[in-house]
Amino acid sequence: MSVTELSEEDRIFRAEVYKELTEKIIPFWRGLRDDENGGYIGFVDCDLKRDPMAERGCILNSRILWFFSEAYMYFNDPELLSEADHAYEMLKRMTDSENGGVYWSIAPDGKIVDGTKHTYNQAFAIYALSAYYRASGKNEALKRANEIFEVIETKCRDGGGYLEAFTVDWKPAGNDKLSENGVEAGRTMNTILHVMEGYTGLYEASGSERVRERLIYIEDIFYTKIYNKKLRRQDVFFDKDYNSLIDLHSFGHDIETSWLIGHTLDLLNDQRLNEEIRPALLEMAEHTFETAFTENGFCNESENGKINTVRIWWVQAEALLGFLNAYEKTGDIKFRNAYLSQWRYIRDVISDKREGSEWFSEVYEDGTPSRKPIVEPWKCPYHNGRMCLEILKRG
Repeated sequence: MSVTELSEEDRIFRAEVYKELTEKIIPFWRGLRDDENGGYIGFVDCDLKRDPMAERGCILNSRILWFFSEAYMYFNDPELLSEADHAYEMLKRMTDSENGGVYWSIAPDGKIVDGTKHTYNQAFAIYALSAYYRASGKNEALKRANEIFEVIETKCRDGGGYLEAFTVDWKPAGNDKLSENGVEAGRTMNTILHVMEGYTGLYEASGSERVRERLIYIEDIFYTKIYNKKLRRQDVFFDKDYNSLIDLHSFGHDIETSWLIGHTLDLLNDQRLNEEIRPALLEMAEHTFETAFTENGFCNESENGKINTVRIWWVQAEALLGFLNAYEKTGDIKFRNAYLSQWRYIRDVISDKREGSEWFSEVYEDGTPSRKPIVEPWKCPYHNGRMCLEILKRG
């Protein structure tokens, strides 16, 4: 849809999203830059109190690096590239030059806080480095992304697919970081999804045929092992033989997957994958619309049929983007109404109106924010920043 074809309602929507990105999200994260210790402050509590000595999580730093790289490529603002440069220097400090890969977290002084090597974490480093290479043109960044790709392929994969957690020297470890709901998983939908995402970024940056082959391999895992055709959803936690460990429907991951895999399929342009997988993506969008969408935000998940109605920040962002994508693919007006409803909810409830803040981490069904931090190792500008950028690019 071109700008000239936009309705007045859509122009207002995109103008508000632009304002949210440029006047709230970007300034907030730029304000967390730590020139004394490096990187960005890793913890801001619910009262907006900052802890400059909090550990630097690699996932958070990678997502910041990805965000500023992508924002620079959209706005062409050198100050945004400077922020990406700053995050890149921190990511280099998080890299294990002896054993390969990136740590889970370090202290501001560079000492290792948690040396866990998690496949999910490696994937986000690839995602960030690939975007940074595209933004900066620094060959060193692409080289580092390719090195971590080789680490995942040699250290984190077995005959059945991608494994989860390892010690600093790549011995198998417990997967408490990516397991929840009382189970510890040998494989997770979340890790496989974001390995795909990281590899997609690397494929965009490099055009590597080897990366393309691994992406096709991952898409087949999704369709044959992760996607539950009967229930029209992804299963979440598995043993190493892909037996599902729990009756859990993650609404946020399903609606995120519905557009994220679609982007990968666009790049691969593989007829077989398109014919097999695209119908499943629309099924997931439809199913989450039926089960999780309300006019008052998007629910979190369902375990054993019981819906968790907490409104999580990243889930709201992915729901908006997933419904926008579904509307573009189908023209179904219910998806248009859904993404506009999601925006109103985000604008009025999830976006924190306090000066110097960003989005609440989570909000209860009655609209009351929880006491969770505004920034912590998982709370970042990746989901909401990406939502804004995708909307503007698609406008």
